[in-house]
Order: sequence, then structure tokens, then C-alpha cells
Amino acid sequence: MNTLIVYTHPNPTSFNHAILDNISEGLKKAGHDVRIKDLYKENFDPVLHAEDLAKLQTGDIPERIGKQQEDLLWAEGLVFIYPLWWFDRPAMLKGWFDLVLTNGLAFEYSDKGVRGLLKHKKALVIITAGGSKQYFIDTDALQLIHRPVTDGTLSFCGINDVTHRIYYDVANLSDDERADILKESAILGETFAD
Repeated sequence: MNTLIVYTHPNPTSFNHAILDNISEGLKKAGHDVRIKDLYKENFDPVLHAEDLAKLQTGDIPERIGKQQEDLLWAEGLVFIYPLWWFDRPAMLKGWFDLVLTNGLAFEYSDKGVRGLLKHKKALVIITAGGSKQYFIDTDALQLIHRPVTDGTLSFCGINDVTHRIYYDVANLSDDERADILKESAILGETFAD
């Protein structure tokens, strides 16, 4: 399966990057073709500029958006890896969704409502959080962590097989707990197409 990983973290030595390394190795070990889109490394501009919007509204895809869409459409599977910031994805990833998942490519409106157009077989969303799972349960915020991406974006755009993994309290995990997560991420890559 052609798999696109969209990775969003500014620190190349972060635990998120270790997860990226392990899941990409697992995907390759299972025989998948993998492309990694490291938004910070690419210095991706997440801003939808007025001239971009004007072109999109006329059906003219700006080159910088078209290149991102080529990678999206190449893939049959998608993996997103990012830290939870303010109960959501980082702004750079939100901007990637805003720019790349355009009307007519990812979804369309009709008299029957919105219809998702993406034909990807599956997507996996991996999130690291600083707070404990109990904190998110106690504050009734558990659904805020994954739903903006899993339901509000990917399912909305037609990807029906969307799963997520949230790793809580990452800053306070022991070395053994981190090692277990890295092992699991490699297995997630190896079993992605199952």
C-alpha cells in the first residue's frame, strides 16, 4: 500500500520523531511504499493566502497546493503523527488540511449535503499528549483530542476506516514505557494494511 505519513513536530529529536521512525520502519518492513511529509522540515507555509483562495474559487489550483495534493492522491493509506496542542493538532497541520483538502478534491456539496471524495483505504492518527488520560476524562475533554481530525476532517472527506492512538502523559513516562510505545508504533506500521 502506498502510505503517506504527515508528521508535524518542530523538534527533530523529539519522541514524536522516534515514533515516526518506528512506524515508517514497520510500514517498510511490511512492504509498503512510504512517503514522509515532515511539515516543519519542509518549512510548509500553512496560511491560506487571499490569492490562493481566489484561485481555488475559480478551480485553478496554486502550484504549492497542487504538489501537496499529488502526494495525498498518491497514497492509499494515511498516517498522521503530532503532539496535542491546546486540545487540537498543531496550527501547521491544521493549515495543511485547510490548504490540501479542498472542495472538489476531498469533498463536495450537493443538494443531498456534503459528500466525501477521498478514496483512501484507511488512516491512522497518532497523538502524544502531555496530560494524563484521567485529566482528560475528569475535564470531559477526551473527545476533543482525536475527533477534530478523525471525524471532523478525515471521515468528513470520505475515509471510513480511521483509527487513532493517543499516548498520554508523555513527558513523565519512564524509559521502559517509551520503549513500549516505540515497539507498538513499529507494530502499527507492520499491521497497517490488516
